[in-house]
Parts: sequence; C-alpha cells; structure tokens
Amino acid sequence: MASKTVKVGSTVGLHARPATVIADAAGEFDEEIVLTRVGDDPDDETDAASSLMIMAMGAEYGDEVTVTSDNAQAVEKIAALIEQNLDEE
Repeated sequence: MASKTVKVGSTVGLHARPATVIADAAGEFDEEIVLTRVGDDPDDETDAASSLMIMAMGAEYGDEVTVTSDNAQAVEKIAALIEQNLDEE
C-alpha cells in the first residue's frame, strides 16, 4: 500500500472544479484510491473517483490530505493534482 500526504493547492479547496479533475484522473486507474484529510477520523475515507465525495470531505486550501492506494503511480498522480491550484483555467 502506497500513501503520500500533500497540502491542498486550490485556493477554493477541493470544491467543484478541482474535485472533478481529481475524480476523472482517479477513474483512469483500476485500483481503489482513497483520500483522508489529516486530523479527521482515519476511518473516514473518501473515494477519489467520486467528485461528490471529494467535495463533501470539505478540504480547504492548505489542508493536508493523505492519498492511499495499492498503485503507487496512482498515488503520485492524484497527490500531484491535489497540490496544484486547479481553479486556474
């Protein structure tokens, strides 16, 4: 199991546009990818392939989020997206 903790780079947090970009990227992988906001209950995992679940997680700019999956490449890709400001066009 691979995991990486990163800070949310989107200025509005993981809301509509960033959540959709992340969910679309997660959907490209067969393995499950889960997100957990640091400080929340560790059992409160979010499916990275669901934009609605990502938005419901409530992660704001600067919050730390841990990305976990059996696929290390998936972890790296999703973590890199979370670190970016996905609000910019």
